[in-house]
Amino acid sequence: MIKPMRAILLLTLVAAAAILAQTKFGVSVKPGPMDSVLLKDYAPDSSVVAPETKVDKARFPVIDVHTHTSQSHIKTSADVADWVKTMDETGVETTIVFTGATGAEFDRQAELFKPYGKRFQVWCSLEGGDVNASDWPERAARELERCYRKGARGIGELTDKGSGMQRGAQPRAKRLHPDDPRLDAVWKKCAELKIPANVHIADHPSCWKPLGPNQERTPDFQHFNLHGKDVLSYEELLERRNRMLARHRGTTFIACHLGNQGNDLGALGKVLDAHPNLYLDISARDYEIGRQPRGSAKFLGKYQDRVLFGTDMERAATMYRSWWRLLETADEYLPGRIWWRYYGLELPEPVLRKLYRDNALRILAWN
Repeated sequence: MIKPMRAILLLTLVAAAAILAQTKFGVSVKPGPMDSVLLKDYAPDSSVVAPETKVDKARFPVIDVHTHTSQSHIKTSADVADWVKTMDETGVETTIVFTGATGAEFDRQAELFKPYGKRFQVWCSLEGGDVNASDWPERAARELERCYRKGARGIGELTDKGSGMQRGAQPRAKRLHPDDPRLDAVWKKCAELKIPANVHIADHPSCWKPLGPNQERTPDFQHFNLHGKDVLSYEELLERRNRMLARHRGTTFIACHLGNQGNDLGALGKVLDAHPNLYLDISARDYEIGRQPRGSAKFLGKYQDRVLFGTDMERAATMYRSWWRLLETADEYLPGRIWWRYYGLELPEPVLRKLYRDNALRILAWN
């Protein structure tokens, strides 16, 4: 019988031998100082020497269809003036601003941007309160129309990551999902006013996968993880989105973040084919198009009339310029925001014009 200490020593030696015996792609794997480096701290320097194109200003005037006052830290008229200065420096003609508000707060924010005319377009949010009240659908539609009279030219970003679009927690049976009949009056009002709705349905599919060594996104994004939580599945959310689109064909919907299907452009294309009232924005999905540049360029070319430019990444000049470089140049091995390196798409001018500006001019409400 092997004594306990001898058994532990034997197991340690066996494990060490297993490590020493490992090979990856023909290279023996051996222990060393790198074994103590945590994944979240791993930031390797690159020896790749590649051309770097500086793009200070977008090739064509840009309409950014996805920003937030809260995320962009807009509180005063001075903040707005500073934003306009950055827009001028980088080539952004107009910015669509999600106020996240209704009522008096929406009115206040609308007044904040009013002096700048068409440099900004403000959108309202969904009426709060008890969504289970019998009069809520009517109140929500009425408030949307009131905000429209105060300057709102769209509603959004309305988000459902599985726990509903309502404010505050609700039991599953009472949650407000995009295909819920309680939202019919809002979607119909959008069609009547000829204003679009920006919807954030689901999230990056990795959010439903366990956290651990095989999690696709880096630890910086772990707080978005939904695995094991009381939410609808990724697949069910997309099904509900599709039912909403089918039931309200007269309403224009913009699914932000490439519809959270940028990982599967083939499937996303089929959704666009099936629902002519659906458009996309590319906001905060630079990492999706940048890591599959050939497929993304092909997708954006095929659906060049259905995709709009958006950022959703605050308002720094460096941020805008990183987008211009990604979309306009053929640069390789670009630094990315979340681990992966990007590769420039070098979009042709007709596609770039539509993405940057023309599609927004065509489908957004401007009167």
